[in-house]
This record gives sequence, structure tokens and C-alpha cells, in this order.
Amino acid sequence: MAAEKLRDLSQPIDVPLLDATVAAFYGTGSKEERSAADHILRDLQSNPDMWLQVVHILSNTQNLNTKFFALQVLEGVIKYRWNALPTEQRDGMKNYISEVIVTLSSDDISFRRERLYVNKLNIILVQILKHEWPVRWRSFIPDLVAAAKTSETICENCMAILKLLSEEVFDFSRGEMTQQKIKELKQSLNSEFMLIHELCTYVLAASQRPELIRATLATLHAFLSWIPLGYIFESPLLETLLNFFPGPAYRNLTLQCLTEVAALKFGDFYDGQYVKMYTIFLGQLQAIVPLTTNFVEAYANGSSEEQAFIQNLALFFTSFFKNHIRILESSPENINALLMGLEYLINISYVDDTEVFKVCLDYWNSLVLELFEAHLDPDHLGSDITTGMQTPMIPGMVDGLGSQLLQRRQLYAVPMSKLRLLMICRMAKPEEVLIVEDENGNIVRETMRDNDVLVQYKIMRETLIYLAHLDHEDTEKQMLSKLSKQLNGEDWSWNNLNTLCWAIGSISGSMMEDQENRFLVMVIRDLLNLCEITKGKDNKAVIASNIMYVVGQYPRFLRAHWKFLKTVVNKLFEFMHETHPGVQDMACDTFLKIVQKCKRKFVVMQIGENEPFVSELLTTLPATIADLESHQIHSFYESVGHMIQAESEPSKRDEYLQRLMQLPNQKWAEIIGQARQSVDYLKDQDVIRAVLHILQTNTSAATSLGTCFLPQITILFLDVLNVYRMYSELISTTIAQGGPYASRSSMVKLLRSVKRETLKLVETFLDKAEDQPHIGKQFVSPMMDPILGDYARNVPDARESEVLSLFATIINKYKGTMIEDVPKIFEAVFQCTLEMITKNFEDYPEHRLKFFSLLRAIATHCFPALIRLSSEQLKLVMDSIIWAFRHTERNIAETGLNLLLEMLKNFQASEFSNQFYRTYFLTIEQEIFAVLTDTFHKPGFKLHVLVLQHLICLVESVFLTEPLWDAATVPYPYPNNSVFVREYTIKLLSSSFPNMTPVEVTQFVNGLFESRLDFASFKNHIRDFLVQSKEFSAQDNKDLYAEEAAAQRERERQRMLSIPGLIAPNEIKDEMVDS
Repeated sequence: MAAEKLRDLSQPIDVPLLDATVAAFYGTGSKEERSAADHILRDLQSNPDMWLQVVHILSNTQNLNTKFFALQVLEGVIKYRWNALPTEQRDGMKNYISEVIVTLSSDDISFRRERLYVNKLNIILVQILKHEWPVRWRSFIPDLVAAAKTSETICENCMAILKLLSEEVFDFSRGEMTQQKIKELKQSLNSEFMLIHELCTYVLAASQRPELIRATLATLHAFLSWIPLGYIFESPLLETLLNFFPGPAYRNLTLQCLTEVAALKFGDFYDGQYVKMYTIFLGQLQAIVPLTTNFVEAYANGSSEEQAFIQNLALFFTSFFKNHIRILESSPENINALLMGLEYLINISYVDDTEVFKVCLDYWNSLVLELFEAHLDPDHLGSDITTGMQTPMIPGMVDGLGSQLLQRRQLYAVPMSKLRLLMICRMAKPEEVLIVEDENGNIVRETMRDNDVLVQYKIMRETLIYLAHLDHEDTEKQMLSKLSKQLNGEDWSWNNLNTLCWAIGSISGSMMEDQENRFLVMVIRDLLNLCEITKGKDNKAVIASNIMYVVGQYPRFLRAHWKFLKTVVNKLFEFMHETHPGVQDMACDTFLKIVQKCKRKFVVMQIGENEPFVSELLTTLPATIADLESHQIHSFYESVGHMIQAESEPSKRDEYLQRLMQLPNQKWAEIIGQARQSVDYLKDQDVIRAVLHILQTNTSAATSLGTCFLPQITILFLDVLNVYRMYSELISTTIAQGGPYASRSSMVKLLRSVKRETLKLVETFLDKAEDQPHIGKQFVSPMMDPILGDYARNVPDARESEVLSLFATIINKYKGTMIEDVPKIFEAVFQCTLEMITKNFEDYPEHRLKFFSLLRAIATHCFPALIRLSSEQLKLVMDSIIWAFRHTERNIAETGLNLLLEMLKNFQASEFSNQFYRTYFLTIEQEIFAVLTDTFHKPGFKLHVLVLQHLICLVESVFLTEPLWDAATVPYPYPNNSVFVREYTIKLLSSSFPNMTPVEVTQFVNGLFESRLDFASFKNHIRDFLVQSKEFSAQDNKDLYAEEAAAQRERERQRMLSIPGLIAPNEIKDEMVDS
């Protein structure tokens, strides 16, 4: 009854009843009461006339939650329907909200009491302003300033409104408003700023009320980044701010304002004012915190205000130096002030707080990059870059720019040296290090990667490499001196040794080779000594981890020094018997990394040796791997595979391979022998595990050996297929007899692991085998029945998704030669997989992705096979593609869209172009618009745009020679396809977006046709439409700009490749031929 009364909006709503409903929703009553209240409130919210009750509700309720509910309804109307409302309703609401705000903020008591409510009303007012101002509410700023002068509390609230407005226009507008609207609002704010500026200066000069001063400073902080510069530098504003700085109550807010000013950069017109501001500020700062302050302790023991002050200081110095350091450098009287500021910043950089350190690190990175790039210019430098930074100043040696560079280097020599020490002491942990100290002070294996630390490591590594280039001698001296303090115990601690070794490893590739050799001989010798003399299992694990990290970073050194390489590898073999958590894993990882870069060294005869190292290794292999776990053994086999692959003589290579695989082959022969006696032997769980381990070992070796693995896989292949078939039948009977839960039993899981590993082994080998087209045929035909036939025969739960990826790999590898086999593949997997994955979007996620990857391989390389499909089968393919890109799972949606693009391009070039597009053009267009505008598929934005661009270009091209419309159902004959598609698209969008006017929709569709040939403007046109349609406001829209971000990343990578050491030697994809 009550619900019906509330839902009847033909008369003023019963406010006490609404209060009771809202109270029931937020209350602690029964679940049923809350649910019923929720239903009523949702119904009211979705009723288009509900907003007409807002004024009545706000005037008659005292309940804050009810007020918020009413404002929520109003916010929806303002966002989506405001421009469609009659003028008198808009004006009425605008005036009402303004009056309530003025009434509540006119006296101190009601303003404090109703603070939350007033804040929400302010937000609503700013939302209205985004539509009304400046065109329909020209007097807004003058009205606001006039109101502010009537009382201090109103003034405080006006400041809050101005701050919100500035943030909405300048900070949060991207993706919220069209480009044109943002431009309009920015111009209005700029032109009317004079009134706001007068108000702010008046308040700061005259008011004694702390809250008002704080509100004004906060508003100024929001405005300073964009206001015309004259208001800052040609008025007393800066002076006023500096006067407020020493007072503890306003210190942080003032410092934030000064930081905004420091961040501005517009030519050199105001340089004098900047220098003056900096020197006055520095004088005041020394009185508050002298340079001798221990910032680490001050931060650790400080209040939250004091901690914020230290962080704000870091922000001020970094902003000022980023934009104005050159002015301070250029005159001798300011150099001391500059060096003092840098000293402050280095001291703050030691503070143990991630956010503070990030701010400082970001600046240090940009400063050393700038210094480094100046020295990189070969016209002024000659070979100086490699000789270090402190070059003596010989009079007349260099002139002009060269002498400036040298002076600049000398100016920064001392701060840079202190910065090197900071980087070495605070170096972050690299990805390769698996051994860490836990919160209880124990040394353990890392269980989860910390991405923040990895990002920090990358920036620190880059910074340290620039610092090393600026002065190699100082870098080397600081590192070796810290290392000697580790050896003599003066500075020994896990953390100190770790950060030092991480720093040493991180500058790999930045030194000239002879210098690197000299440096590393000392480093490795000292670390090995440290390992010998230090007692205690934990200590040894830390040192071992550091030795492994450092040697893994310097492949060039190891290639040039066989004795060191051999010692290091034998040391790794020693660590492979060390059972401390993480040590064996790291030893295997480092072994793999070193072998990949030095593989030739292990197969050639070295001076003073009786046989190549690989032969010696294969002899002692059983003892070396005795203490390793399965996954470590697999990694070891992959490493040795790399060595064997580097042997160029086929007979030796085959002999090494046979010796490497001796252990698993013996075990395999034993198992198959037993199975021939009694097939039940293969059903024993321990035997199944042994089979799995053998297959995994083979896969690891195949990964690195590629084509050279052929002799080994030939021995196993047919037996493996028989085991596959047998295990498959066993799985099917177990599931058939055991019911729905049988597929989750440990036995079935184990059997399926063997099947998967078999498929992975074949896929790995075929993928890695280069230039061997005959291999494909040799292996594909025996697999047709045991693998493909088995997939089709199995129950869905027993089908391995790896079958799909195996055949995708085969088709991608052997391309058109597979056309004859496509119908068989299709027959075996298509229908039965589709039935599994089209029931919903959740089941069989692996099959989904791999199925669409297989389809894409077929569409790309064997397209003629698709044309031969019947129209029913082709319809299934197209339906499945649409199904794919409707997925919210990003990988599947992207694979579906890429596949769709392949199909569209291939069909456009085929003789069936007209037939195909007549059947599918409109469906595809409709489906693409659906995912483009539904906000769940933003990551696919670029591909959606590409598909639309293809369709629209096609309509305007010569490829389509027949009408796209069906003459039987469309009575009106269109002059051409272009007119038909325009009209269809306008109808489609008008019905989907009733909130847009027909003119707006027509403009958008015409714009699509006009911009179709320029992808960038086509894409921007669609972006603006998404904002206009209101589907994409108030959300994270970075995916709409993903392509621009990717291009930026590629430019950055090319830059890094040009600087020695910036991309670690291990990450450069070269063969590093080291014969």
C-alpha cells in the first residue's frame, strides 16, 4: 500500500513515508525490509517524472540520506536530459539550488552543521554550470563574487564552488565533454578571472578567519596552473603567499601554491621574479628546517602535517628545478642557492617513504638525462664521454658551447657524486632476484612479485647508467669502496650488500670493455671471497643470490674470460645442491641466462681443457641434477639444449643430444617395455607421473634445440601417440562411469596432464623447427586420428584445448600447404567446440581463446578452404566471430575482432564479395556499434574503429557492384549503397540514443563518411560521439587513447637502444655470436 502511494507521482510525494523507506534501506532491519525499500527507491529513481518532486522533498525533509537520494535523481537528469527540459524548469531548478546554497552558507552554525549537504549541492550546481554557463548564465561569476562579499561563510563556500569548477574544466574534462565545450569554458574562466583574482587578494589581505584563508589558498592552488601570468607576477600575490609560508597553519597550503607557480614555464619574461621567489623561500626554509636536519628521522617521528610538509618540499624543489634550474645556474650569485636546494633534495631523497622517494627519483632521472644528453653531442665532445666527467679545464682548450658544457659538468660534479651514493644505497630489487628478507628478518624465497618495486628498479637503473656515463671513475670508486666495507665487516648487512650488488648489476653494458673487465674481476673476486669467509646459512644464501645476479648481468665479460665463466658455472652447479629456499631456482635461472648468451664457449675446445665443457657436463649430469626438483631439471635441460644447438657439426650434435636424453630415454624404454607385457602398468599413478616428467623434460629440450631435436622426437613419437590414445580412452571411460565429478578426480587430472604435455611437446617442436616443410607433413598425418579424431569422439569435459592451439601453430607454420587438411580439422573440431562455448560466456575459457586463434590462422593462411564451406557452415563461422567480440574477456574479444578484419579483407578481394556483404554487412555494423557504445568493451576501441572504417570505405568503393538492401523488403530503390548505409546508420543510432537530436546523429554519420580516409580524424570523430551520447562520461576512458600510448612506448624503446647499457645485455635479442 505504502509502496503504491510512493510510486504515484501525480501528487506531491509523501515525504515522511519516503524518509521511512530510505531509513529502512540504510537501517539495520531485516533483509526483506531492506530489499523492499531498495526496489521502491530503484523504481522511483528510474521514473522520468521523479525529478519534479526534488524541490518538494528537499524543502520538507530533515533526513540527510533522503536529501542525498533526491539529489542523486536530480544529478541523473542534469547529466542525461538537462538540455531537453523546458527553459522555465531549468531556470527554476537553477535558482532553487542557488538559493538553498546561499541560505545554508550565510551563517556559520548552519554552514558547519549542513556541511555534507552543502558540498553535494555545490557539485550539483557545477554540473548545471557545465550546461548553462557561459551562454545561458552570463552573470554567474559576477553574481558569485557579489554574494561572496556579503559574508565570510558565503565567501568560504564560493571558494569551494570556484575550486570545483576549475577542477571540472581543467582536470577532469577529457572524455566528459566535447573538445568544443571544454574550449568554451576555459575561455570564459580566463576572461572573467579578474573578478576572482580581486576577491582572493582581498580575502588574503583582510580576513582574520583561518577557515576562509585556508579555503582561499586551496582555491588559488586549483587556479594557479592556468590563470594568465600577469595575475601572479604583476600583482602582490607572490609576496602575499611568501608572507603566509612561515606560519605553521598555512604552511602546507602555501607551499602547494608556490609549487604550482614553480611548475609554470612561459619563456624568460619573469625569470627575475622566479629567482627572487626562490631566494626568499630558501631563506625562510632555513629558519624552519635547517640544512643539517636529519630528514629520515624527522619524517619517521613527525606528525602527518610535518610528513606532508617534507613531501611538499620535495614537490616544490623538483618542480622549480625542472623548469627553472637554468636561471639559477646562469648567474654566479645564485649558484650557492642552487647547490643548497639540491642538497636539501638529496637529503629528502633518503626519507623512507615510497611516495616521497618517487617524487625525488623522477626528478633525478630527468636531471641526469639532461646532463647526459648534453655530453652526448659528438660535435662538442670528441671521445670525452668515455673518459669520465672531471676533465681538467685547460685555458683555450674548448670554446663557446663546449666550455659551457664543461663548466656545467663541474658545477654538478659534487651533487652528482652524492646522488651516485644515494642510488647505490637505495637501489630497488631487480626481477631476477628471488631471495628476499621477510618481515620477521628471515631469508626466504619471494612468493609474489611487487610491480611497484620493478618499476622503481627500472627508473633507478636508468638513472644510475646516466650517472655512470657522466663519470665512470667516480661510479667505480664508490662501488668498490662500499664493497671493501662489506668485506672488512665495517658496513656489512644483508640490505647493504643487496643494494650494492643490484647497483653493480644494473650498470652492465655502460662501461668500455677494458674498464668493465678490470672492474668485474675485482667485484667477482671480492664476492667469492666474501662467500668463503662468511658463516651462517642465511648469510651464504644472500651472498649466493648476489653473486648469481651480478654474473648473470655481464655476459660480455664472461664470454671474454673462459676461466671466470667456468668458475661461475661450477659455482652455480654447487648452488644447485644448496637447499636454502630460492637458491636452486636462482641458480637454474642464472645458468639458463648465461648459457643463452655464451653458448658457443661451451662447445669449442678451450685452451688448457681436455674436452669441450658440454661433454664434461654431460658426463657428470646425473650428479649435478641429483638434488633438483622436476621444474628445475626441466630448466637445466633447456640450458644444455642451448649449448648443444650451438655445436655446428651434426654428428657431434647428435651424440651430445643422445647423451643428454639418456636418463629420460632409459626410463621411457623401461616403461614401454613393461606396458607391452601388461597395459595396466601404465595406469599406476607413479608411472603416469614418470611419463609426465619424461615428456616435460623432452619439451624443455625441444624449446632450445628446435630442428636439432628431430632425432630424439622420432624415437618417441609413435609410442607417445599410443600412450595418448590409451590415456584418452581411459579418461572417457572413467568419466562415463563416474558421473559429473569424475572429471575432477586426481587420476583424471593426472592423465589429462600427460595428454596436454604430449600436445605441448609436438607443438613446441613443430613451432621451433625452422625451414623444414617436410617435417610438418611427416608429423601431421599420424596425428589425425589419435589427436583430432579423439577430440571429436570425447565428451566435452575430456577435450583438450591444446589440440586447437597445436593445429593453429601448424597452420601458422606451414600456411597454404595445409589447405587440403582444413576440412578434416573443421569437421573434427568446429561444431563440437562451438556447442561447448556458445551456451554462455564463462565455460571452457581456454577452448574459447584457442578456438578463435585456430579460426584466425585458417582465415589468414587457408582462406580458400573457408570459401568452400556451405552457407550454413559460413553462417556458423560468422556467428561465432560475433560471439567472440561480444566477450568482455579482452583476449577473446580482440582475437574475434582481428579475425573479423581478416575475413572482411579476404572476402572483399574474392569473387563472393557481393554475396557475403549483402548477407552480413548490416549485422556486422549493428554488432560493432553495440560493442563500441556499451562501455564494457573499451579495450577493443581501436579495432572497432578499424572495422567501421573498413565498412564505410567499402560502401564508397568499387568493390560492391550490387545493392546491399533486399529489394523484396525495401520498397524504395536507393540510388546507391552509400545513401542506403547512411540512412540505415542514422535510424540505428537514433533508436539507440533517444537523448540525441536527429541533427546531432546525422552530423555524426556524415562526419564518418567525410573522415573515412584519415584514420586519426575518423577515430577522434567517434571518440567525440561517445562522449556526446553520454555513454562514456564519468568513467575511466584511457582505453580510448591506448594507441597513442603504444606509439609513445615504441619511441622510448628506440631511444633507449641508442644508449649503451640502458637496455641490459640480457634483454637485447641478439645471438651474441661468441666464437
